[in-house]
Amino acid sequence: MKVLVPVKRVVDYNVKVRVKSDQSGVDIANVKMSMNPFDEIAVEEATRLKEKGVVQEIVAVSCGVAQCQETLRTAMAIGADRGLLVQTDAELQPLAVAKLLAALAAKEQPSLIILGKQAIDDDANQTGQMLAALLDWPQATNASKVEVEGERVQVTREVDGGLETVSLALPAVITTDLRLNEPRYVTLPNIMKAKKKTLDTFSPEDLGVDVTPRLKTLKVSEPPARAAGVVVPDVATLVDKLKNEAKVV
Repeated sequence: MKVLVPVKRVVDYNVKVRVKSDQSGVDIANVKMSMNPFDEIAVEEATRLKEKGVVQEIVAVSCGVAQCQETLRTAMAIGADRGLLVQTDAELQPLAVAKLLAALAAKEQPSLIILGKQAIDDDANQTGQMLAALLDWPQATNASKVEVEGERVQVTREVDGGLETVSLALPAVITTDLRLNEPRYVTLPNIMKAKKKTLDTFSPEDLGVDVTPRLKTLKVSEPPARAAGVVVPDVATLVDKLKNEAKVV
């Protein structure tokens, strides 16, 4: 079985993002970048399936600028066997990424595609669902447990009422949630081994995909600052402020 794992290069989750002065977007100049945490969980899950003998090959995929090679090398250090980079400087929106992944899936013929449920930069939570629709494959989102059984995969996912278990026929698309696993620490020997693994580069034109943005960002702004708190002398004053000033009671 071959597994395709898309990974995205995003601003590191420990970094406090800054909005550009012209409010055209987020400033990423000289900012630490890393793999999207949900995608890291996806790579870890694929690696665990390989360690169980269920998966024979893991192919990591990234779409974006040349520096995405670093993200792919990290995925290969975790456990991916090789990497594919669709290199472009264009702004990639979820539909464009889904089309690129669909084209690569047609080329690679994987039995399973595992990706993060969302990226922490745009929080779109759309690519996995769009990809499944383009491929006409069954999908399971927000996975908290994955078990491959022959030609089917059982996925436990969290829903409002508790847990839901679905059984999908392969090939299928799965998006990962935080509770699926905890990614391993990447060791130096594995980082060195990853440098020798194959990494192939394509362009959107090679795959016959138009990545022209469909949406236009009008403005990006900081959230409003929180007002300072007020200390009240007694409960009666608190109720009065909640009723007459905050108007919440």
